Parts: sequence; C-alpha cells; structure tokens
Amino acid sequence: MSTNIVVAIDGYSSCGKSTLAKALAKKLHFIYVDSGAMYRAVALYFLRQNVDVNDHTQVVEALKNIHLNFHSRDYQTHITLNDEEVSAEIRRMPVSDKVSAISAIREVRVEMVKQQQRMGRSKNIVMDGRDIGTVVFPDAQVKFFMTADPKVRAERRFKELLPTNPDITLEEVFENLAHRDYQDTTREESPLTRAEDAIVLDNTDFTPEEQLQFALDKVEPLMV
Repeated sequence: MSTNIVVAIDGYSSCGKSTLAKALAKKLHFIYVDSGAMYRAVALYFLRQNVDVNDHTQVVEALKNIHLNFHSRDYQTHITLNDEEVSAEIRRMPVSDKVSAISAIREVRVEMVKQQQRMGRSKNIVMDGRDIGTVVFPDAQVKFFMTADPKVRAERRFKELLPTNPDITLEEVFENLAHRDYQDTTREESPLTRAEDAIVLDNTDFTPEEQLQFALDKVEPLMV
C-alpha cells in the first residue's frame, strides 16, 4: 500500500459527507477525522462560555482553552471537548445555528487546520469538511466534492434530527441549510469551493452503498 494516503471529502451540509467518510474509512481501515465535529465542538464551547465572536481577544483566549480529541468505539468516531464526551450535544440545533459563523472566523480555522494537518502527517486518513481539499490537504491523493438536491438534503437532515429534536420542522431545517450554504460559500475565510481536481459526487439518487462503491473505485487503485 502507498503510505500516508489522504482522502479529502468536501461539500455542502447534509450531503452525506460523514456517512461516506465513515464507511470509506471502515472499509479501507483508514482513520476517520470528522473536521465538522471539531468546529461544532468549538461552537459549543463558545456558546457555553458566552464568547463574543466579534471580540478578537475573547476568541483568541477561548481557543487556548479548547482541547479536542477523537476516539473510536465500534467503528464510530467520538469527540471529546476538554475530556468531556460531546458527540451528541454538538449535533443539536443551537450548535447547528452557530457553527457556520464560528467556523468562518480566521483564528478558529487556523487553529483547527493545525490540528487536522497534524493528524494527517503519519496516518492514512479520510477527512470530510468544507475546505479539506482546498486548504487543509491541497495535495490529497483523492478529493471528492459532494452535492445533492437541497430538498433531499433537508429531508435527510430532518430525519436525522427528529429523534433528539422532536419539535423541529422540515421548514426550519430547510431554512437552516439555506442559511448555512450562504455562509459557507460567501465567507471571507476559506469559503466552500470545489478544488479543481476534485471528483464531483452528486448523491441525490445514490444509496449509501452506491456512493461508497463510487468512492472505492477511485481510491482502491492507489493502494496497489
């Protein structure tokens, strides 16, 4: 096998990036790094500490106190924020409403990119996010850019959120995704864009199994 293979998966919210990344990592025995969870954990910390995102000093000081780690259990990746398991809490709507704005802050992105690059130096990894193939790992051996019909994305996200957010509505989720798309693509710091050498994966009509096979067909030839 080639050493230190990096698979970068970028794309819009609720396109199934993490579903594909987890399945690909499991199949290939790579390490899955959930970059989105890292930004969500930062957003959770900022919310808890009432950090004013417009106050540069507060943001910088807060980042000094954020320590993130991943651990795997039953092929699932869990994230800890200062040694506290927060994998479920970071998926709730209060964090979803704030994460795009917080992840657009330059100081936040610089700190997270440092941590992400450190993870990719000595391991075969699959990482998903918004700027993995453009900023974090521009030299990744394989890059995917995922997209899907906005209505399909909203329906998928709604089904995912409903068990822990019983009062949520499909309209609310659709509006949240539209807002996040706008923030992700127009922000000044590392906006969501497709790398020139990224493979577009529109999974509107794909099953999880079909999109996994699509990705495997692109990655496995590198492992000979």
